[in-house]
Amino acid sequence: RTGFIKGLVKNIIHDPGRGAPMAEVVFHDPYRYKLKKERWVAVEGLHTGQFVYCGAKAQLTVGNVMPLGKMPEGTVVSMCEEKASDRGRLARASGCNCMVVGHSDDGKKTRI
Repeated sequence: RTGFIKGLVKNIIHDPGRGAPMAEVVFHDPYRYKLKKERWVAVEGLHTGQFVYCGAKAQLTVGNVMPLGKMPEGTVVSMCEEKASDRGRLARASGCNCMVVGHSDDGKKTRI
């Protein structure tokens, strides 16, 4: 919740029925000795063999996953969650994106 976890992009695959390619990312399970595969929509600039970092302390680079509250204003994002853990509802199709417009003073709300 406060740190980050490192994953490796193993494959960029075509999913029939989608306009955008899918990225297959492999993570080490933090609790058990095994690998976990995740699939999400590949952003422009993501390539196989690239390390992606997910978490609150991840750096702001292409492919990384981080909370909107940690991003500066003017950041272009894709596949944004509307509510927590809904797996991305906003700007999910190919060619779609949204921009962080501003944060509230208390840091609880972000306008995109």
